[in-house]
Amino acid sequence: MTMETSFRLSQALATGRDNGGRPNSREAILSRLLAKRAAAHRAGLADLEAILRNQIEWSLPMRQIAGRGHPTN
Repeated sequence: MTMETSFRLSQALATGRDNGGRPNSREAILSRLLAKRAAAHRAGLADLEAILRNQIEWSLPMRQIAGRGHPTN
């Protein structure tokens, strides 16, 4: 499957989904990423799992601690 065909297929699928396939909240994004990471782990796809772990970390809400210059969970 070429990249263009893959893109067209994803566009067609998104058109038929509620809200164009966009998640409604940050929690929905995190939930999807966690499910995808678990599937990658079960399939033994270590590279994909590592990418998803980075995306999960990036999607977590961060907040500042008073008196500290770096964010934490």
